[in-house]
Amino acid sequence: MTQGAGQGPEVRTPTVRDFRVPAYVHEAGPYGHSADPGEASGPAEDPEGYPEGYTPTQRDLPVINRGDTLQVVIDPETTAAEPSSARPSPLFVVGDVHGYLDELLAALREKGLVDAAGNWSAGTARLWFLGDFTDRGPDGIGVIDLVMRLSAEAAAAGGYCKALMGNHELLLLGAKRFGDTPVNSGAGTATFQAAWLLNGGQKTDMDRLQDHHLQWMARLDAMEEVDGHLLVHSDTTAYRDYGDSIEAVNDTVRETITRNDPDEVWDLFRKFTRRFSFRDEGADAVRSLLETYGGNRIVHGHSPIPYLLGEVGSEDGEDGTGPSVDGPYTYADGLAVAMDGGVTMAGKLLVQELPLPT
Repeated sequence: MTQGAGQGPEVRTPTVRDFRVPAYVHEAGPYGHSADPGEASGPAEDPEGYPEGYTPTQRDLPVINRGDTLQVVIDPETTAAEPSSARPSPLFVVGDVHGYLDELLAALREKGLVDAAGNWSAGTARLWFLGDFTDRGPDGIGVIDLVMRLSAEAAAAGGYCKALMGNHELLLLGAKRFGDTPVNSGAGTATFQAAWLLNGGQKTDMDRLQDHHLQWMARLDAMEEVDGHLLVHSDTTAYRDYGDSIEAVNDTVRETITRNDPDEVWDLFRKFTRRFSFRDEGADAVRSLLETYGGNRIVHGHSPIPYLLGEVGSEDGEDGTGPSVDGPYTYADGLAVAMDGGVTMAGKLLVQELPLPT
């Protein structure tokens, strides 16, 4: 309430600004400091510092900044509590893509992860790619661009889209950085450029490869454990050469790439290229990784299921006419799940929700 010159009291409706500080803060009243503690500085106040007859509301409470000593107690009945038994968001994994962008988009749409325009449509769902985005197929850079975009869109929606390092990411990085620089392959002299071309390297991918693609690939994790699933790219025990914890392995791989030594990166590529450990050595090989890094089951890509089963003579499928792949392949006493459906040999690009139905 204010007093105009030569006029009676003008009545106006109090606003939140008028009650910015309650009485328990050291001020004479809600209108600011008074020159005289005994002098009235505004309308009559109740003992709590509000005008007579005014009922405080929640919006009249003071704003408490981080670090302030005063605490505001919020009635728990007015706050929606998070259920302690809430189920986690759906978890999906994607096998090797190898440049087959159209097939990837179709598989993601089928699972409701993207809409018809290829935009993230799965809300808080979680999506993991198991590596090998390029080579052999027509549009590896398009695949990387899609995964990078979906990562941002999923995060904005409260979910996530993440990716692991595959041996073909290491191969493409090496071909770009080192080209024809000789490396010690363990079986004579080799080069990343020659190995990349031999393993399906596409000139169109190399022409479109930019620094932000290289930086993204170089920062990828090598392994992760999610909901009891140990996610890796390769079906090999060579991960143990790089650390005794998930964090140590990921750090060592990134540091190796950062040092930019062609022989070190080649050795990393060579070990990530190994396969069939879980098939040939059985469940003991799987358990050795689970005991070291955690999880109850390994989910991997890298070895195409038809190749893993011996249905075709090579990874490129020259001896096959299009194997039949219905879904992931579980083996090694149920402890390992293969996710590479053999899209490069006319198989199937797999996108699977975990855990697998029993």
